[in-house]
Amino acid sequence: MSSFAQGIPGLPDLTHPTELVQFGTQVLKGSLLLVFLVVALGVAIALISFSLRRNHSEQLIFLGEWAVRYSQLLRGLQHLALVLILLVTGFFFCSTLSNRYHHWEQAKVAQVTQSVAGEKLEQFAPQVRYVTQEPYTYTTQVNGKIVQVNETREVNRYLTLAGSQIQVKLDQSTDVRGRSSIYRADYTADYKVVNQLKNISSFFFEAPPPNGYTLLASYKVERDRTRLQQTNPGEYSFPFRLQPGEETSFRVTYQAQGGPRWVYSAASQLLSNFRLSAIANFAPADFASGVVPNEIKGDGRSTQFTWIFDDNVSVKNPLGVFTNTDPIRHTGIIPRILLLAPALFLWWILLLYWSLPMSLKNVAIAGGIFFACLLALTYLGRLMNAQLAWTLISLVLLFLTWGLGSNRSASLAAIICTIAGAILPVFGLLVPFSGLTLSLAGLLSAVWLAVRHWYGWYNLHPEKQ
Repeated sequence: MSSFAQGIPGLPDLTHPTELVQFGTQVLKGSLLLVFLVVALGVAIALISFSLRRNHSEQLIFLGEWAVRYSQLLRGLQHLALVLILLVTGFFFCSTLSNRYHHWEQAKVAQVTQSVAGEKLEQFAPQVRYVTQEPYTYTTQVNGKIVQVNETREVNRYLTLAGSQIQVKLDQSTDVRGRSSIYRADYTADYKVVNQLKNISSFFFEAPPPNGYTLLASYKVERDRTRLQQTNPGEYSFPFRLQPGEETSFRVTYQAQGGPRWVYSAASQLLSNFRLSAIANFAPADFASGVVPNEIKGDGRSTQFTWIFDDNVSVKNPLGVFTNTDPIRHTGIIPRILLLAPALFLWWILLLYWSLPMSLKNVAIAGGIFFACLLALTYLGRLMNAQLAWTLISLVLLFLTWGLGSNRSASLAAIICTIAGAILPVFGLLVPFSGLTLSLAGLLSAVWLAVRHWYGWYNLHPEKQ
């Protein structure tokens, strides 16, 4: 497995047995601590009541008040314990889902990267080399004296190509495993050479094959339709003679196979009368450098890119074609929502508590529905647009939330709480304008609570008016 396709570091994952055991241990310790506090409070009330046994009236008042408070505390602790259980369980559940989704996203990115990975086919422009004698001077010591020596040495110099007419046809296929793309290049190039020197007539036409190929076939260099032979195996330097003022032409052809990218590099040469036509018989294809082609023609099955420079030009970046994969956008959004899911659930459940009478059964059902909706969003987000998926899930959530109310007014209150506390916050984390959407959700929650409790504009029991 690729090292890039890994989960989020540091997050608990309940699919790992060690972390599952640690989670159970922590839950058990927390539960024992809560039970101990409740029992200690009951023992404290019993001891105080025992100390007041001689004063029967004070004992009755004390027991009456603390019995009511203790029963209220127990009910509150039940709700608190249930909410904490839902929050803690939901956190580990969502962190596990977040790890799984992040792993899936990274595996998808790695798969796309692997499909276009591989060494590129890079064709360098040929060079016309000649050797000339140049004088040079150096000093040396002879018999204790500094002597200046004048000699000549051989120096390599290069002619500028007078013209380049290049055509390459590219076909794309996949390797044996069906994962990576490979190119098959059919290359044909005509080069024009003019001897502008006065006293040089011996040259070498150096036309190396492309770098990065896995297969090279039918490599051939011709001069004026006469094939040139290599002097040494593995060397691609072809000697020829050309008198001053004369011109000649060379043709280079080959079929090569290599990685999913083909480029033509000028190797810092000054190009003259240059034309490169690259025909990609696959889609989607795009040009591989920042130099925009002069012509781009496409018929749906192939695309032709043409670079034309009638005068001289120097191109720093290589020209070429590569396979253009669809960009993978909006990564990391679902994992972020899953990590924030416990906070969103707490926001929503507090709105429900402050707006409706909530029983333990209703709280448990509401928590299950909320996290089930996030689970549905996690897996539907792989098949379709996440915003559309959450819109459809929200309709189901609103339909189920309607049942929280005992009458129509209470049901409408539950709908408002669900929109402000659950639907809008999750939707806000899915859209680019997260801050604005979350601010609107917070403002709606505050306005609803103010209307509900301060102004009394919304009564859940209109029949009592």
